[in-house]
Amino acid sequence: MPHPPEAVIFDIGNVLIEWRPERYYDRVIGEDRRKAMFAEVDLHGMNDRVDLGGNFKDEIYATADAHPEWRVEIRDWHDNWIELASPAIDLSVSLMRALRAKGTPVFALTNFGVGSFAYAETQYDFLGEFDRRYVSGHMGVIKPDPEIYRMVEEDCGIAPGDLLFADDRSDNIEAARSRGWRTHLFVRPEEWADRLVAEGLLTESESRG
Repeated sequence: MPHPPEAVIFDIGNVLIEWRPERYYDRVIGEDRRKAMFAEVDLHGMNDRVDLGGNFKDEIYATADAHPEWRVEIRDWHDNWIELASPAIDLSVSLMRALRAKGTPVFALTNFGVGSFAYAETQYDFLGEFDRRYVSGHMGVIKPDPEIYRMVEEDCGIAPGDLLFADDRSDNIEAARSRGWRTHLFVRPEEWADRLVAEGLLTESESRG
């Protein structure tokens, strides 16, 4: 059996915190109107600009002003952001803490804006518990650009094959795998727990949260 990874890297959205903008809008304006808005407005592209370092409020409000028929709804992406990014995925948080308690370094690698991450820290205390945090807004590059993975490797000094990375997006996983990282496509936290046990990082009892 290969030796356990030297460090574990968590994505945040849909790994530690649910990120479901569509769910929020389905609840607030209904599925039909939400589908129309997302078809007319590139909201995920707007969010990518924030994640690349754009101003959290300014990028969203500029997009809202460019689409006056959806101005109120688009501004919600900023004004009610915590409702789009909730709740925490409790088992994943427990796994992160269990790894650190055993002395395994735990990093974050996340597409997240500067302002939105600072706000999220006020809502989720575990975001301050990572040994290292790689936040795209501060780095000026987003996953799955190979550069962001290279920057992580250079900063932490750990060989790619000794990093274990969990992310919910297959393109992000493939980019990491192509660099030699160990990877886990996150679907359910229970499966992630099983993977951490299989890698020799946690016992069964430690993985149950």
